[in-house]
Amino acid sequence: MGDPSGLIHWYAPDPRCIIELDDFYMPRRLARTIRRGQVEMMVNSAWQEVIAACSARSSTWITDDIAEVYTILHRRGYAHSVEAYRDGKLAGGLYGVSLGSAFMGESMFHTVSQASKVCLVYLVERLRQRGYTLLDCQYMTPHLGRFGAREIPRSDYLRRLEAALTVRCTFD
Repeated sequence: MGDPSGLIHWYAPDPRCIIELDDFYMPRRLARTIRRGQVEMMVNSAWQEVIAACSARSSTWITDDIAEVYTILHRRGYAHSVEAYRDGKLAGGLYGVSLGSAFMGESMFHTVSQASKVCLVYLVERLRQRGYTLLDCQYMTPHLGRFGAREIPRSDYLRRLEAALTVRCTFD
């Protein structure tokens, strides 16, 4: 359900949840799942399917207008998706926005157990390899806490974001 005015609101939580890329923690069980190699990882191969699956919940902030805006950002090279496939079928995914060396994770989903977590691990490795400095998760959840996510004051977040925007990184 969107805003009757047609406006899309921007939320800036305080505190802000981030994952320190160098302090990312992978639970042992998830590491075993990844070692089994039962999923194939892809990037930007199923944008529409990922955003649709992320919004296919009984309660979601991803309205049609928001999905359209993110799709425009995707077409312009700013929004990206990470997908996990199992037996040729989309099993999980996530998407977010990349600006400078900051990646703002927006949403994730899974239809196969652990698939969205595998996507998060893949995302962190990709960001590390490409020199990213900030992984913004917005809100702390128990799920993110298992990976070492932490909250920082908005003032610290804004300082880190400003610095990240000066560093050029390429997601693709």
